[in-house]
Amino acid sequence: MVYRAIGLMSGSSLDGLDIAFTEFHENAGTWNYEILETVCYPYTPDLMQRLKNATALSARDYLLLHVEYGHYIGKEVNRFIEENGLQYQVALIASHGHTTFHLPSQKMTAQLGDGAAIASETNLPVVTDLRALDVALGGEGAPIVPIGERLLLSGYDYFLNLGGIANITVNGEKYIAFDVCAANRVLNMLADKIGKEFDEDGQLAASGKINFTILEKLNGLEYYKQPFPKSLANDFGTDTVFPILHNASLSIPDAMRTYVEHIVIQIKNVILNLNKQLPATGKQQLLATGGGALNTFLIERLTKELLAINIEIIVPEKELVNYKEAMIMAFIGVLRWRQEYNVLSSVTGAARDSINGALWTGQEA
Repeated sequence: MVYRAIGLMSGSSLDGLDIAFTEFHENAGTWNYEILETVCYPYTPDLMQRLKNATALSARDYLLLHVEYGHYIGKEVNRFIEENGLQYQVALIASHGHTTFHLPSQKMTAQLGDGAAIASETNLPVVTDLRALDVALGGEGAPIVPIGERLLLSGYDYFLNLGGIANITVNGEKYIAFDVCAANRVLNMLADKIGKEFDEDGQLAASGKINFTILEKLNGLEYYKQPFPKSLANDFGTDTVFPILHNASLSIPDAMRTYVEHIVIQIKNVILNLNKQLPATGKQQLLATGGGALNTFLIERLTKELLAINIEIIVPEKELVNYKEAMIMAFIGVLRWRQEYNVLSSVTGAARDSINGALWTGQEA
């Protein structure tokens, strides 16, 4: 079977709407994929601020933004289809939406981007609410990309996504994945203080010095002591981590250097702890994707620390680095269409594996 689907992702780094048009091939349970077209449509400063501040809105205004953002997504998908000549080639759209509230302990997660609005704009089938059933079943609802890593990207021992939040997957007999720490969201907030969108190649961080007092404070945060499965909401970075750096009155290079070191330490600690529980032999490979995989300094520091424990970092082609999550959202939508499990309880801690996603039929009868 062949499926051609569009996947949409808006990450916690708020850089824009990622779109990936991918062709998936299934033969006797084996899946292959080819990413055909991709784009990131940057958010306007106004939309970025509205998404960032969505959790402070009244219920009425929040729902109005939910609908408005859904229509925005649908129009951007139409733009993407038009610009790439994809008319009559797209069978399905799967939209992650933009996460606002994430409270799995209370069995609630919320993503902006109304599926009905997307379907009304595109006249295509749309799958949304990709985490909701898992959370209802007592799961963390995150990470959800491991199903795609398992079926599409075999051959690696670990998968590391360095997005707004860093998360890791262990590829073993039992799939394990969880959020490690806030990543790009915090680094980008620091860059924003001096008028930059991000720290290109990690140059600012590389020029700074580690503040070990602040580093110790960051490493002592309670989340790192919790066992997996576990997940982070966006406000961990914005409301817990960033104030520690901001209130320390460090220079931006020093704050960035300190936080890069924190990210590296947390990733290394996680792998060391996992290897105690799941001992491995020989050199292992870790596939690094997400915007942070293009941060040269961060990858250099991480490479040095992980090579010391016999783990090699692989950074793939730029398209997969930037669009792995959007591509896997498309795949999750295809699995939903096929009525097959698309979120793994071994990852999230839910009562069982589940078929997640609300389906909105956009075509006319």
